Amino acid sequence: MASVTRDNSSEQTRGRWFALFAYGFRPFFLAAGVYAVVALLIWLHALAGGVWPTAFMSAIDWHAHEMIFGFAAAAMAGFILTAVPNWTGEGGFHGWRLAALALAWLAGRLALNPYMPLPLVWGAVVDLAFFPLLVLTVLPGLLRLRTRRNMIFPFLLLLFWSGNLLFHLDQLGLLQASARTGLFLAINGLLVVLALLGGRIIPAFTRNYLKSRDLSLTLESPRWLEISALAALLAMLLLDLWQVESLAAGYAALLAGLLNAARLLCWQGWRSWRASIVWILHLGFLWLPLGLLLKGLWLVWALPIASGWLHAITIGAFATMILAVMTRATLGHTGRSIVAGPMTALSYVLILVAALLRVLLPVLPPEVYQAGVILSGAAWIGAFSLFLLAYGPMLLRPRVDGKPG
Repeated sequence: MASVTRDNSSEQTRGRWFALFAYGFRPFFLAAGVYAVVALLIWLHALAGGVWPTAFMSAIDWHAHEMIFGFAAAAMAGFILTAVPNWTGEGGFHGWRLAALALAWLAGRLALNPYMPLPLVWGAVVDLAFFPLLVLTVLPGLLRLRTRRNMIFPFLLLLFWSGNLLFHLDQLGLLQASARTGLFLAINGLLVVLALLGGRIIPAFTRNYLKSRDLSLTLESPRWLEISALAALLAMLLLDLWQVESLAAGYAALLAGLLNAARLLCWQGWRSWRASIVWILHLGFLWLPLGLLLKGLWLVWALPIASGWLHAITIGAFATMILAVMTRATLGHTGRSIVAGPMTALSYVLILVAALLRVLLPVLPPEVYQAGVILSGAAWIGAFSLFLLAYGPMLLRPRVDGKPG
C-alpha cells in the first residue's frame, strides 16, 4: 500500500508543468540569466548614445549598480537559498515565501529602471529591502545548524547591503562620494564569498571527477594558505573602505592575488581538461588572482596593461563563476547528469571571450575601443542567452526524476 502511495505522489509530481518556485535556485538563476541579457542591452544602448533620462542617475552608475546589486545579487541569492537547505538537511525554500522574495528582487529592478523609475528615494527604499529579507529567510536555518563557519554568509549579505546603502546615499545627495565606496565594498565582499566557496566546491568537484576516472587525489591547500589568502582579501576590503583604490589596497591586492593563485595550483585543474563543467570552475577562479594582481599593478605602478583590472574581476571572476555554478547546480538539482552539453560549453567560451576582450581594451588602439566594447557585450549576451535557452526550461519544469525540488 505504501509503494502505491509513493507511485501516486511521483505521478502527481511529474504531472506538474510549472516548478519555478519549487526550490530556491530556480527563480533566482532564471532572473540572473534574464537580467544579464536585459541590463547589458540597456547599457549598450546608452553607450551607443541612446536616450537616457537626465533626472536619473548616470548611465555608468546604473550599469555598475545593476551588474552587482541586480545580476550578481540574484545569482548569489539562488546559491544561498539552495546551499542552506543542503547544509541543514531541512526542506528547501519554496512556495509563497520564495515567490515573495523573488518579487522583492524584481521590485528593486523595476524601481530603478531608467525609463520609468520611481523617485530616487523610493527607488532606494524598494531596492534596499531585498537583502534584509534574504537574511531573515536563511538565518533561522543557519542558527539551528550551529556551524560557525557558515555564519559568515549572513554577515557578508549585510555587508553587501551596506554597500548598496552607501551607493544610494550618494545618489540622494546625503553622503558625498560614497557611491564608489559602496560599490567597492560589495565587490570586495563578493570576492570574499567567491574565495570561500571556491575553496569548498572546486577541489571537491575536481576530486569527484578524478575519482570517476579512477584517480584519487587529495587536492587540499594547506590551512595556513587558506587563512592567509582570506585575511589578505579582508585586509584589501578594509583598506578600500578606508580609501578607495589606495596604494595600501594595491599592495594588499598583490598579496591576495599571489596567495589565491597558490590555492588554485593546489587544486590541479589541468587534470580536468576533458570535462568542461569542471575546468570552467578553475578558469573562472583563475580570474580572481589575475584580477587582484592587475589591480595591484595598476594601483601601485599604474601600468597601462593593468587598467582593465575591474572587469577582470567582475566579468572574468564573477560572471564566469556565476555561469559555471548556475549550470552545474541546475543540472544536479533537476535530476540530470552533471555533464555540460555543446551549448553549455559554448556559453563558457563566450563568457571567457567577453572577459578577455574587456580587459584588453584599454591597451588596444583607441579607434577600436567602441567596437571592442560591443563585441565583448555581444559575447556576454550570447553566453547568457545560451544559458536561458538550455536551462530556462529546466528551471521552469519539475525535476526529471520526479523528486520534489
